[in-house]
Amino acid sequence: MENKSREIKRPKAIEVRGGAVNNLKKINVDIPLDRFVAISGLSGSGKTSLAMGILYAEGSRRYLEALSTYTRNRLAKSALAKVRTVRHIPSALALKQRPSIPNERSTVGTMSEIFNVVRLIFSRLGSPVCPNGHRVPPTIEIAKAMDRPMNDPLMGTIKCPTCGERFHVFAAEDFSFNSVGACPECHGTGKVRTLDESKLIADPNLSLADGAVASWRLPGRNFMHVIAEKIGVRTNIPYKELSKKEKEIVLHGKKAHYPIDLKSANGRVFHMNNALYENAYDAVLDSLATSKSERSIARINRFFHFSTCPKCHGSRLDPKLLTQLAGASNIAEVQNMTLGALPAWQKAVIATLPANMHAMAAALFKDLHEDLDPLLNLGLDYLVLLRSGNTLSTGELQRIQLSRTLRSETTGVLYVLDEPSIGLHPDNVRGLLQVFNELLAQGNSLVVVDHEIDIIGSADEIIEIGPGSGAAGGRVIAQGTPAALEKNKNSLIAPFLTGEAQVLVHTAAQQEKTPPIRFSISDYYNLHDIEATIPTHAITAVTGFSGAGKTSLILNSLVPAIRQRARGEALPPQVSSLESPISQVISVDASPVGKNERSTVATYTNIMDNLRKLFAAQPAAKERGYDLSYFSYNNKEGACPTCGGTGSITLDIQFLPDMEEICPTCHGTRFKPAIQQIKWHGYSIVDILDLSIREAIPVMKSVPQIARQLNLLNDLGLGYLHVGESTPKLSGGEAQRLKLVKHLYKKDLDQLFVFDEPSVGLHPLDVQVLIKVLEQLLDRGATIILITHDLDLMLNADHLLDLGPRGGEEGGKIMAQGAPLQLLKQPNSLTLKYLAAYYAKFSKKK
Repeated sequence: MENKSREIKRPKAIEVRGGAVNNLKKINVDIPLDRFVAISGLSGSGKTSLAMGILYAEGSRRYLEALSTYTRNRLAKSALAKVRTVRHIPSALALKQRPSIPNERSTVGTMSEIFNVVRLIFSRLGSPVCPNGHRVPPTIEIAKAMDRPMNDPLMGTIKCPTCGERFHVFAAEDFSFNSVGACPECHGTGKVRTLDESKLIADPNLSLADGAVASWRLPGRNFMHVIAEKIGVRTNIPYKELSKKEKEIVLHGKKAHYPIDLKSANGRVFHMNNALYENAYDAVLDSLATSKSERSIARINRFFHFSTCPKCHGSRLDPKLLTQLAGASNIAEVQNMTLGALPAWQKAVIATLPANMHAMAAALFKDLHEDLDPLLNLGLDYLVLLRSGNTLSTGELQRIQLSRTLRSETTGVLYVLDEPSIGLHPDNVRGLLQVFNELLAQGNSLVVVDHEIDIIGSADEIIEIGPGSGAAGGRVIAQGTPAALEKNKNSLIAPFLTGEAQVLVHTAAQQEKTPPIRFSISDYYNLHDIEATIPTHAITAVTGFSGAGKTSLILNSLVPAIRQRARGEALPPQVSSLESPISQVISVDASPVGKNERSTVATYTNIMDNLRKLFAAQPAAKERGYDLSYFSYNNKEGACPTCGGTGSITLDIQFLPDMEEICPTCHGTRFKPAIQQIKWHGYSIVDILDLSIREAIPVMKSVPQIARQLNLLNDLGLGYLHVGESTPKLSGGEAQRLKLVKHLYKKDLDQLFVFDEPSVGLHPLDVQVLIKVLEQLLDRGATIILITHDLDLMLNADHLLDLGPRGGEEGGKIMAQGAPLQLLKQPNSLTLKYLAAYYAKFSKKK
């Protein structure tokens, strides 16, 4: 029978019907397949709900359903999305706005998997040294030896051509610092930790009773001075006046149990029969042994001095491995290369190989480039292989994740990317768009949630969600090509695409006579002999190419320098001088607020505390004996007994995905039904928590403590959030603004505020709201530093400090300092050239 060609009719779009995740208003929308689709909208409008809550959730869930029951049961299961139907959706992969932070054992090399290939190259193409010290040139015999059966006694052994001795050569796993190749001294971390005695005594001018011993302030050790007095140490005189014997007891006294009496604040006496004495050293070491939370360990680490391991010199590897060379370099030297330097190393390796090894080398380096090239295209050429993963910025982590997806060369996959431009210099956007094009060329579909104008303008189609945030959003207000949206009057992004928007919204700060902050960096990563000036009571934008040294200059040098001087400690070693009229620093990052679903806007502020007091004071509450504990869903007295105060229950349906449903008892309110019967002006506490901040302001105007907090939140541009909204779900930009609430209370803010990428997750119109918030801080006397790549924030800054010219070793220099609009007259750096073009775009139509 003759085969006839079939005409395959593929769907052209994903059809979403009745999408109601979070604030989405049962939307119907078609997302084109095999295209680059950008989703735009104000913060909180519902963009991520559509992209991640429906498209990714359904695409990944349905893929998992196609796997075997055995496999499905061992993978994380996605809950069903709140949507009527989703048709024609491919399997989905996602790149989230907040990648997980790697631990100290992860490096750029291990995360990108480049180091796996490097280890294999050293094993197969390297030049080993025999036990008698003779260097063996690269030989195909090594690969043959590695391919022998495991039970063959000659497996992994070769014969030295000089002395004839047979010996084991290093395999790829031998070069792993997370396995058998780890340095025996530091166990593969590259650092050693020693207790710093100078930090054990907080202030020698204080007595033990007044807190002279810093380590005795750790949890559970605040009564050590009482035991010390029992032993015979005077606790009412300055530590510096203690005898040598007394100091020895404080620092190195023997662990032992003593009976003591402790007085409480109200005068009551508590007797302890077997109170354990821990000297100043043991208090730290024992605390470290029992602490598990990152916050506790970070507090304890302040007593330690971390230094480079003296045995491996920071390479993390057993020194014996460094005898093997590839291209005249040992593996520690290769680890200290930047990604951009690896192609040159490749040439050096191939130059040392005999002709019969070239084919194998080509295959290995092909694997290397599959991992390396996407990273180079994404502008990460400045990263060093050995750099710790936990020191990378969010944007760098995202790009490493994105590069790994390209290696698989999948087809027919839906990629959902949430804010992939985080941390990207404008020059890197071109590389990101190139990666997008590669994904599309491989036959995939791409949905991107972003606010970067160049990314949105490069999309095949734009979907705008709005028109407002929260309850005022959740609708599709515009959809079409960028050219079509530019003519759409409903579009909020259109004026920014056309250049018709007003981007200069900040009134320049009045320069006062307060002296500026001046500091110098001697030698720190790529910063060498740097002198920087930060004007006080003004907004300074610190800019530059990714890896130029912004974080090293501000977060790792200036911030700790001011804090350590305020505590009377020495400056960080890299800070050679500091002149600062400011002694307090507030660092505001985009990390999530709260760690679980129980954290809400109301609990993060003091709104919840005041609401509890308000409702506990009502006559009906007093009649029933309801005190404060009854008006908290975190206490058993008030929490719904079915869901425990979370508002939802998770149903484990055996091999099907877990189903999360609204609690049938409290219907998502978190509280016992009886608690909701207590009313204030006709509202229950549940009713208040369900209001948006904007709606709650007139309701709570007669309660000043709550009204003030609500007004501050509204002034921060967060009026669309619900009073009881879960904080871990907030975007990075929303989280940063929420953290400012506690500071806007103060009238006099003679402090330095440092914002790291404050425009994360913010639409250009939201950035303008942020600028108004920053002006509120300025009005209260604050000094502000913005570490940013956002062109709108750069233009609206009072002062700009640009680092460059590029990243890594090609960065670390101050390219420009001054008022942004003045610097644009002679743009002499990469950043200023992009800023000048951006400013010209929005100036020519005025």
